[in-house]
Amino acid sequence: MGVAVQVEGLTKSFGNQLIWGDVTLTLPPGEISVILGPSGTGKSVFLKTLIGLLKPDRGSVVIEGTDVATCKEKELYEIRKLFGVLFQDGAMFGSMNLYDNVAFPLREHTKKPESEIRQIVMEKMEMVGLVGAETKLPGEISGGMRKRAGIARGLVLEPEIILFDEPDSGLDPVRTALISQLIIDLNSQIDATFLIVTHDINTARTVPDNIGMLYHQHLAMFGHREMLLSSDQPAVRQFLNAQKAGPIGMTEEKDEDELAQEAHYEMPPLPPIPMQVMPSDGRPRRGQRPPGEWCRQNGVTPPPGSFRQTMSMAPGGAA
Repeated sequence: MGVAVQVEGLTKSFGNQLIWGDVTLTLPPGEISVILGPSGTGKSVFLKTLIGLLKPDRGSVVIEGTDVATCKEKELYEIRKLFGVLFQDGAMFGSMNLYDNVAFPLREHTKKPESEIRQIVMEKMEMVGLVGAETKLPGEISGGMRKRAGIARGLVLEPEIILFDEPDSGLDPVRTALISQLIIDLNSQIDATFLIVTHDINTARTVPDNIGMLYHQHLAMFGHREMLLSSDQPAVRQFLNAQKAGPIGMTEEKDEDELAQEAHYEMPPLPPIPMQVMPSDGRPRRGQRPPGEWCRQNGVTPPPGSFRQTMSMAPGGAA
């Protein structure tokens, strides 16, 4: 089972440049959460701070009673064993075949015999659909296969927290959908805590249990997916629904002239909230709530057409 990650008052700067400040959230154990936001808002920096690769200016990241931000190196080493990480490009060793790439953490961090390593590696490669590709080099396979190999490598130490740094970057829509389904299926099987950084709006709208958005050097909002997908908060509404009108511009924030030009612009209606992607076996995951439950419990009326099985991404559109 996954573990909770409790972030409190986290602040990070590089020199005089504040990246984000006073970030507070809890990643629920065993659930899938997404962090998104405009480019340059420090999403990857946030992942690196969670795992202790970067030290925050202040604040805490508490995992099973240990604060990653202040703990000793020996404690940090032990905490990192709870993590699996998928880097943006898969971060494969180009001179190693896929089998050796996936086996690397086991050979580096355990004293398991090769027979047991082989059993574990083949099990994880089967989970991500790469059986038969063990002898291929990273340069001989597609970007989607490299990402799947990166996921397999992240799974071999049986992590309780898995971080995905833009797993859909550089992929076409079909392979993005396949990676999203794989993430859902893996969460259903291993029940770990997942955190995904993504720019893909369809992924953010259909995959996670929870969504957070970094914007203008702070955490604009974090909560259940239905809370953000029904939100009227201007930046959240604009970004999650891919709308031009709103405070976000080509630079992170529009200037006064740009906002003045939109003063009389009528915002389009919120698009329907889509159904969440289900595991391939059709059984809900532990962290997955019934469609519309959050809205009902919180007295929120979802946009018209929400929670239909087949929907258009166009605002207000449903098939």
